[in-house]
Amino acid sequence: MPKRIRTVFRVLSFMVGTVLFLAAALTGLMVYLNAPPGRPPRSSDTVTVEGSYALVEVRKGESASSVGQRLESAGLIKNRCFWNLLYRLDRQYVKTGMYKFNIPASQLEIRSVLVSGRQTLVRVTIPEGVTLKKTALILEDAGICAAADFLAAASDRAVLDRYHVPGKTMEGYLYPDTYFFSLAYPAVQVVETMADTFFRRIAEITGEAEHPDSRELNERVTIASVVEREYRAADEAPRMAGVFYNRLRIGMPLQSCATVEYVITEIQGRPHPDVLYNRDIEIRDPYNTYIRAGLPPGPISAPGFVALNAAFNPAPSDYLYFRLVDPSQGRHYFSRTLDDHNQAGVLYVKGRAGS
Repeated sequence: MPKRIRTVFRVLSFMVGTVLFLAAALTGLMVYLNAPPGRPPRSSDTVTVEGSYALVEVRKGESASSVGQRLESAGLIKNRCFWNLLYRLDRQYVKTGMYKFNIPASQLEIRSVLVSGRQTLVRVTIPEGVTLKKTALILEDAGICAAADFLAAASDRAVLDRYHVPGKTMEGYLYPDTYFFSLAYPAVQVVETMADTFFRRIAEITGEAEHPDSRELNERVTIASVVEREYRAADEAPRMAGVFYNRLRIGMPLQSCATVEYVITEIQGRPHPDVLYNRDIEIRDPYNTYIRAGLPPGPISAPGFVALNAAFNPAPSDYLYFRLVDPSQGRHYFSRTLDDHNQAGVLYVKGRAGS
């Protein structure tokens, strides 16, 4: 082989070898930087590390570089420079929201989650018969929104006017159901979602697309909220609603144990009672329907479908009283006279909602 050819061959071999070496080195470096850090990650204000998974919040308007810096600070990635390089090579942007992923995870795995837009959804169940305050605590415990923010949104006049709610809060108008919300979801959107569900269920009951007159609806919802806290067996709910309407028609106080319980737990902040005594039903408060005729100032709980349907479709009867006679089965005895009603030795109340 001529000397010149051998020289060219050696130079080419050296160049190819160098390129292959550099490529291998670069590949090794990228594999190293892409791999999870060796040290345990740690939580911060916007990164939560719990066991085998991490929750990361991407804030509105935040850049990929800012997210990378926070991920590096939390120990979820080794180097934010490699993180930034990935976004220069493939310009998919991180999307606002809360995301959950298993750890340890590579940078490519984390990146695929944050650019997907598939936010973490939390399943939360609001039991029938709960109050706004209890609903707020359930949502806060689930990490959906702060209790104070929820209560503020539920008493926002703009929200109340949008749904034609005449009271001071959305008490009774937020449907109890199982919902899926993103973590750190805006409180006002939580309220609107629950209110929209409520009015859809009302439309199913009435068969009308338009909302009922706000005054009539408020009366029905208030009755439903009382029935919700009184009934145990679903088949008795319409009969209970009929009793309350009968009492209203003749000017008789509703005499609902549930309204006294509302005063004790929601207004006075005392523990939920198992039994009501004379001293309880004599508490002077507008919500106490033992000492005040007519409806309470507003709903006392979040009625479900059974109670709402009963309030719109009460069972006709001439009953004026009912009392719990079988606590284990939740059965009541309905009567027309006070003599029958007074045979009860104690006044039972429905268990605390959600328990």
